[in-house]
Formats: sequence, structure tokens, C-alpha cells
Amino acid sequence: MADAYIPPKIWTYDKESGGRFASINRPTAGAQVEKALPVGENPFQLYSLATPNGVKVTVMLEELLELGHQGAEYDAWLVNIGAGDQFTSGFVGLNPNSKIPALEDRSGEVPFRVFESGAILVHLAEKFGEFLPTEPAARAETMSWLFWQVASAPFIGGGFGHFYAYAPEKFEYAINRYSMETKRIFDVADQRLAESRFLAGDEYTIADIANYPWFAIFVAGVAYNDAKTFLSIDEYKHVARWVQEISARPAVRRGRIVNKATGEDNKKLPERHSAADFEGKDI
Repeated sequence: MADAYIPPKIWTYDKESGGRFASINRPTAGAQVEKALPVGENPFQLYSLATPNGVKVTVMLEELLELGHQGAEYDAWLVNIGAGDQFTSGFVGLNPNSKIPALEDRSGEVPFRVFESGAILVHLAEKFGEFLPTEPAARAETMSWLFWQVASAPFIGGGFGHFYAYAPEKFEYAINRYSMETKRIFDVADQRLAESRFLAGDEYTIADIANYPWFAIFVAGVAYNDAKTFLSIDEYKHVARWVQEISARPAVRRGRIVNKATGEDNKKLPERHSAADFEGKDI
């Protein structure tokens, strides 16, 4: 058995221990490169990548366009986080936390930023009056499930995903800890969806838009190597039913490929500037 790790009195950053993401992870914030962001002609400028957190926003924008809100037209620019695009001065100006997605609302006289995916969903829902009930109890239920997702995602991604799939070494305690929490999160959703069509009730809301991308990748078996098998995801029948229903929505099929830079050409759209960009895509 290896010697137990004893933390030093004062922690210092060791790039060599960073694993797969050592080139982009560090304990400091701020811009590392001076570079402006590209800007298109649409009211919204989105800078993102098709991770679950990025997909939340592209699905939301496509859902708004599906409903006929032409004011929701957007330019989606690819942010290659593996190459460190999130550390350019332009991106840090939109999101000091250097995480995707980041949105600039240029629909009014004075452009302004919105960062953090949950905040972006609320902003768009309130701006267009869609996917967020106004009745107090229904609104509270929607916001509760939205913030549940925001709070839960780090356990799934930075916790389970990192230690199970990305860490340079396998640590039994860490994998067990976050596997347990990920399965608990799935069980919370499964029990809720056993009694309700959608997370907040009978209506599709930003709570579903926020949660869907994280659950869908496990149900589809494309998350963290063989995580679907490892975590017995097929046990969660109600989550699977909900994922299947949402996956069939035209806006979701479009939104899932926006800012996707890998895979088959007809199933990815690194940049999106108009509806015409989807022509020829397998959606």
C-alpha cells in the first residue's frame, strides 16, 4: 500500500500533478492573452462549447426561436477550452471566471454581459416571457429545480467525471464518493419524474433545459467512458423517459450540435450565425 498523503502546511501549485488538464488549470484568475472576441450582427453573442453547460444555452435560444421570437437570434462562437480560449482578455471581460458559456446581450442601446449558465437561462426566460412561470408557486418550483442542477453539476462533472475518467491516478475513495453522489442525484430526478411529466410539473421549463444535457449524456452512454454501465444508468427508467421526450424536440436537436467541434461533419456546428447553418445537418 502506498504511503498516505499528508497535506503540507501551506499548499503550493504543482503543474505536474494537474493531469489531463494541467495546461489550462491553475490557481489564478484573469486574462493570459490579449485578444478581442469576434462579434456578429445578431442581438445575442454567445461564446461557448457544446459541453452540457454550453448546450443549456443553445437549446434555450433555439427553443425561443422555435416559438417565433426573432429577437432571440444569436451568433454562437466556438471557445476551445482545451486551447485556453477562455483566458483571452475578450472572454475574461465577459466572464471573470473563465468558464463557458458567456453571453453578451446587444439587443438594447448598451450591451451587457451575462455569465453562468443558470443566470443566462433566467435572463432569457424573463426577457422573452417563456419557460419560467410567473405564478409564484410554479416559479418557485422551477427555480428550485434549476438551482438544484447548478449545485449538483460539480459533483457529476468535476467530481465523478474527473476522478473516474480524467484523473492521472485512480483513487477508490474519490470514485466511490462521487459515484454515490451521482447515483443519488439520478435517483432524486427519477423519483420526481415518476410523479411529474417534467421536473417542475406539467410544463417544460428552464429547469428541464438546464438538467437535460447532463442527464442525457449518461442515458446515451457518451459520458465519461463507460459510465452508463458503471453506474447502472438503465435503472432510472423515469429519467430515460424524460430524456427521450426532450431529445425529440426540434429545438433541442438543433441546440445540441451548436458549438460542437468534434465528430461527424453532419452532426456538428462549430459556429452558428443563422438558421441556414443547420442545412445539411443530421438533426
